[in-house]
Amino acid sequence: MSKPRQFKPRHLKLGAMVHGVGHGWGEWRHSQAQPNASTNFGFYQQQTALAERAKFDFVFIADSLHIHAKSSPHYLNRFEPLTLLSALAAQTTHIGLVATVTVSYTEPFQVARQFASLDHISGGRAGWNVVTSWLSGTADNFGKAEHPPHAVRYRIAKEHLNVVKGLWDSWEDDAFVYDKQSGEFFTPGKLHALNHKGEFFSVKGPLNIARSNQGQPVIFQAGTSEDGRNFAAQHADAIFVHVESLEDGLAYTQDLKRRAESFGRDADSLAILPGIRPIIGRDAAEVESRYQQAVDLVSVEDAIVALGRPFNDHDFSQYPLDAAFPELGDLGSNSQKGGSDRIKQWARDEGLTLREVALRFSRPKRDFVGTPEQVADAIQTWFETGASDGFIINSLLPDGLQSFTEWVVPVLQQRGLFRTEYSGHTLRDNLGLQVPTNRYTEAS
Repeated sequence: MSKPRQFKPRHLKLGAMVHGVGHGWGEWRHSQAQPNASTNFGFYQQQTALAERAKFDFVFIADSLHIHAKSSPHYLNRFEPLTLLSALAAQTTHIGLVATVTVSYTEPFQVARQFASLDHISGGRAGWNVVTSWLSGTADNFGKAEHPPHAVRYRIAKEHLNVVKGLWDSWEDDAFVYDKQSGEFFTPGKLHALNHKGEFFSVKGPLNIARSNQGQPVIFQAGTSEDGRNFAAQHADAIFVHVESLEDGLAYTQDLKRRAESFGRDADSLAILPGIRPIIGRDAAEVESRYQQAVDLVSVEDAIVALGRPFNDHDFSQYPLDAAFPELGDLGSNSQKGGSDRIKQWARDEGLTLREVALRFSRPKRDFVGTPEQVADAIQTWFETGASDGFIINSLLPDGLQSFTEWVVPVLQQRGLFRTEYSGHTLRDNLGLQVPTNRYTEAS
C-alpha cells in the first residue's frame, strides 16, 4: 500500500532571463536600450541585482555556439555563460545562477568541473540548463563531420548527464578530514572513481573537486519533443517551456508530471516554468503605449529571419509573404523539433500566411500585458489552475525587468503567492528541493 502524498504549500518560482540586447533583432534599437548590453558586465550586474532584491529564485543565461551574419544582435556578440555567472556569484548572496551548456559539444568531465566550481564559488547556487544544440552549423566549430541526429543527441544527453552526476559524487560529503595531527587530508575510502565506459563517453574520474553544500547543481531542461519531454521528466528539477495559452500550459504540465511519476519521481518536485514576456503599465494608456513600443521593434523582415531559427536557420525570405505558410515536410525535425512542429501546426490548423506566422512568432502576445494587478491576475490564474509552477521573465523593453519587479512582484507578495524573503542560502533551498544523497554513501 502506497503512502499518502504529503502536500506542501505551493509558492511561485520566478527566474529572470538576462539576455543582453534581447531575444529579437530590433530590441537594441529602442531609445533606452544599451546597444552593448550583451558584453556589458554592468548591465548584467544591474539586472541580477533587480532580480535578487525582488527575491527571484534565479537568473538564467542562455547560450548557443553557432552564428552567421543574420543571427540576432545578442547572438553575434555576448559573454560565455559560466564565466559571466562566476563573476556575478561574487556580486550576489542568494539568487541562483543558471547557465546553458550543451551536451553535444562538451566533455562530461569538463562540464562537471566547471559547474562544481561555480557551485562552490556561489555557495551552492549553481544550475545547469542541459541542452542538445539544434543548430547544425555548431558541428563546424568543433571539427565534427556532421551534427548528430535528434534522437542520437538525446542518447548523448542521457549518458552525458549521468556521467556528470556520477563525477559530482566522486567525493563523499565527509571525505575531507583535514587532520593536521595525523597528516590525513582525506579518508581514502571516501574517494570514488567512476570508471564509466559507454556508447559515447569513457570517463575514469574521480573529479578533482568536492560536492558543494547543495550536493549537486540543480538540473534545468527545456523539453517539448517526445524525446525532450521524456528526458526532462526523468532527469530535470525544473523545465523551461514556451506554450501558447493557459490550456496548452495545463496540458503540458499535466503530461510532464505524469511522465515524471512513470519514472518513479515525485511529480510535485518538478517545476514547470513557462517563459513569458510581460509588458506592464500603470494605467490602460501606458499599457498600450508600452505594448506598441514592443510591437514597433519587430519588423516583418526581422520576423522572417527569426522564424528560421527553430528550422535550423531556414531562409523563409524565398517564399511569398502573403501566400499560405509553405509546406516544409520534416524540416526542423533535426533542429528544434518541438518548436518547429508547433509552428507548422499553427499554420496548418488556422490556415495562416507566412506573414501571419512570422509576426505571431516574434511579436508579443497579450496574455501578460496590462496593469500590475492585471498581470498578477494572469500569473495567479496560471499558477492556481496548475498550468505552471512559476515563470521565466523575459524582458522586451529595456526596463521590463525593473517594471515587473517594482510593480508586479509586490502585488504577488501581498496575495501570498510569492516570498518576501529567501527561505535559504542555496538554489535547492529556495526551490524547495532536497539535497541529493551521495550515491556511494547511500550504497554503504
